[in-house]
Amino acid sequence: MSQSDKNRRRITVEINNRSYTIIGQEEPHHIRMVSSLVDQKMREIHEANPSLDTAKLAVLTAVNTMNEYIKLKEECTELMNYIDKIEKEDDN
Repeated sequence: MSQSDKNRRRITVEINNRSYTIIGQEEPHHIRMVSSLVDQKMREIHEANPSLDTAKLAVLTAVNTMNEYIKLKEECTELMNYIDKIEKEDDN
């Protein structure tokens, strides 16, 4: 058994009233937090669109989550560029 296999954890979580077993190397509290955020986002979208079936709800959740991720990544890049600029100015 490889070292990465030894570090794998199995955590059962509930998302959208269904149980899922997540297998990964992250700490259990992290997996539970991520699962909780996914569940929360699905509930928000379902409240706004109660007629969506589970597959469409999952896709919209993924699209919304990826949109938020990309915006945060762009914001992080802008901040890192700003910090680099300030550090270069300080060096001069």
